[in-house]
Amino acid sequence: MLITCPYCGPRDVSEFAYQGDGNRTRPDPASTDAEAWSAYVYDRLNPAGIHNEIWQHTGGCRAHLAVVRDTLTHEIKSVRFAREHGAPPHGRRTSGAKA
Repeated sequence: MLITCPYCGPRDVSEFAYQGDGNRTRPDPASTDAEAWSAYVYDRLNPAGIHNEIWQHTGGCRAHLAVVRDTLTHEIKSVRFAREHGAPPHGRRTSGAKA
């Protein structure tokens, strides 16, 4: 599987580390709601199909990337920087190749 890093270009998935579900919302850091924190840390979905994920380019620029991937085919639909200040405009997302 190839992931196209917006900074480094197309790279093998072995250069990246999966960081988790890109749809989760972190509770307020000041929150003492143990149930909300427990759900954030431990509850995971295992969807079949299109899924938002966070990956880190550990073998390259170390950037965190927001990746949209089909979990059935492993096709990468889009890749962008996870942080807003580094994200390319929505119309110019970089796509990776199929596995």
